[in-house]
Amino acid sequence: MLVKVAIDLALDRLFTYEVPVELSGEIKVGQLLRVPFGHREARGFALDISSAADRKLPAANYQLKKVLGIADPAPFFSPEMLKLVRWISDYTCSPIELCLKSAVPAAVLRPNAKPKQLLFVDPVPEDKVDGRMFTSYQRELLENVRRVGGGWVQQLCREFSTTPATLRAIEAKGGVVIESRNQRRDPLAGRNVLPTKPLTLNPMQRTALDAIVGGEACPRAAAGASGTARPAGGSPILLHGVTGSGKTEVYLQAIAHELACGRGAIVLVPEISLTPQTVRRFAGRFGGKVAVLHSALSDGERYDEWHRIRTGEARVVVGPRSAVFAPVRDLGLIVVDEEHDTSYKQDETPRYNARDVAVMRGVFEMCKVVLGSATPSLESWHNVRQGKYALASMAERVAGHPMPEVHILDMEEECGERQSAPIFSRFLLDAIAERNRRGEQTILFLNRRGYSRVLECKACGHVMECPQCSVAYTYHSVDSCLRCHVCGGWTVPPVSCPECASRDFSYAGIGTQRAEEALRKCFPHSRILRMDADSTSRKHSHDDILSRFRAREADILIGTQMIAKGLDFPNVTLVGVLNADASLSMPDFRAAERTFQLIAQVSGRAGRAEKPGEVFIQTFRPDDPVIRLAAEAGFDRFAEAELAERKRAGMPPYMKFATALFRAKDALLVQRWAELYSKSLARYPGLTVSEAMPPALERAEGWFRYQVQMRASSSKCIAAAWRWIVKARPLPKDLRVALDIDAINVI
Repeated sequence: MLVKVAIDLALDRLFTYEVPVELSGEIKVGQLLRVPFGHREARGFALDISSAADRKLPAANYQLKKVLGIADPAPFFSPEMLKLVRWISDYTCSPIELCLKSAVPAAVLRPNAKPKQLLFVDPVPEDKVDGRMFTSYQRELLENVRRVGGGWVQQLCREFSTTPATLRAIEAKGGVVIESRNQRRDPLAGRNVLPTKPLTLNPMQRTALDAIVGGEACPRAAAGASGTARPAGGSPILLHGVTGSGKTEVYLQAIAHELACGRGAIVLVPEISLTPQTVRRFAGRFGGKVAVLHSALSDGERYDEWHRIRTGEARVVVGPRSAVFAPVRDLGLIVVDEEHDTSYKQDETPRYNARDVAVMRGVFEMCKVVLGSATPSLESWHNVRQGKYALASMAERVAGHPMPEVHILDMEEECGERQSAPIFSRFLLDAIAERNRRGEQTILFLNRRGYSRVLECKACGHVMECPQCSVAYTYHSVDSCLRCHVCGGWTVPPVSCPECASRDFSYAGIGTQRAEEALRKCFPHSRILRMDADSTSRKHSHDDILSRFRAREADILIGTQMIAKGLDFPNVTLVGVLNADASLSMPDFRAAERTFQLIAQVSGRAGRAEKPGEVFIQTFRPDDPVIRLAAEAGFDRFAEAELAERKRAGMPPYMKFATALFRAKDALLVQRWAELYSKSLARYPGLTVSEAMPPALERAEGWFRYQVQMRASSSKCIAAAWRWIVKARPLPKDLRVALDIDAINVI
């Protein structure tokens, strides 16, 4: 027998090994194997098994190396998951081994990964123990251990002020049994999760739920006690519900249906910051059946959660994009919440979009897929119009709560005789003061972290830039330093200008730290929280900030886009959007779409319960149609206009779009090869290719960058052209290139 193995070396090829007689019949597709590679041992996944007679070797005397062993007898990939991984590899033009690696947490694949084991004390029933053998102290301790039902040695020693030696002495007399057991590293340990019951759905929610479950009755009786009927997959469903329309309750009841039918579910959320709130809601409904997967977990937590899913102990998985690969048994439903969010796109090879992967997993596993959003991506909206996706709409908030009243504030008028606009409009400040007086809460959105965007010399105009990146340093007041938001480098602010020696600097631009400082001056008695990448670097910090705000331990929450979507605070009645038009000026064909989505999403945080909400949008472009339509929650009109513009320009979703990013330490080398590829690709039939040019970020982490953009009627055309050019003109070793099909970030 022969087996083809994908080894984690990014070589984009499989290696054939002979299966030794002692392992014949033991090796399965999807297993992790130990194999010789060169002069060392490597590990790789078995992707194909065949008889030796089916394979032609290079020469009659060619000797294949033999598999050394099986690293894990249970396959990591089902046949359906291997189909999915191969699809990702083909679609993104990525090495199959990197696609396999991205589908399994690194903590699970480490050779030394194992469960955490501790000593557990299990009391022996009282009628089977001779109480006369124990001292009075031992007898009292044994009674306490029985009362709590046993426990971990460390826990019992702490609780009853005893020692492991005393417990061992009781064991020697037959009072308890002490043994090693696996202790789950629970990411929700110590978190307050309150049980919840299903809510009564309104007619729109009921219609949406019926569209998802399709009137299917629980099939367990028909399938048998141990059988599980497969769901009818059908077309993906776009659940278009306004903010506050109750989409999450629809998800919960759809998942409850799947669980009743013996199937599992995956719920994808766009940001780690959303995960604690979402997990709490799902754990409150489904208890220990819920597992969470995301990068903020410890290695041990990821290992244990993944194995709970793999063994079927956990049936509902919640997490960001990587959770789309969770090994859920009998998968019945995948929910992609806030499906429009750009964080679903992986920015490293393989550059997949978790939304699209979810749709394809639904095809391979014949399960249902629901894409939910108040502001759907234009790609998904176009798929609805083309009949590829079904549509379920929820146009009203639950319980008849009104949408918030929206005010557009012209910041040019706020300037008056000043040279620059204030951070906060006087109308917004008055509204915040009124909320403080009424004991209600406010959310302020500013999509820029740090204190100021640039540190600029007033005398000569010199801007302090990162020496490794073509970007200005951002000043951070918390630690009084200049930080690069690209490479993470930092330095202390200079005493004098390195160009003209002037000591007169200006802090231009506004970040969340500066806005927080100004807010504290305006409202010295208000309790203010800030939520951005700087304030959430510690583990659980996202959840801690949101929990404090939910418990009304703060009056105002100011933050970046991590507060803009998916959060539900009943006492928030005011939302302020600062610098709403900043993203409109970006040189990106998706700038209008992103601006609309951000404004509409953050506006939806206001007035989600009994109290009505109000939104103030600060902008220098009050008459811009994108700003106006976002304020009116006019998604249909925005989508109609933007799709017409995209069609005229030949851009997605009407054409497939890709970028090739070239990087090298040598500026001339990267330019020369990018231009060579651009000219060569331009001759490929059906492909429209841009000239090679540096992107807005010309240098990052010491690497010079050039970009080539491609458009075609299908992704297959782009992929075929790329495979052709890479084979025809191999790149030098000191040059890096990354192809991104369906690119999100084009600057």
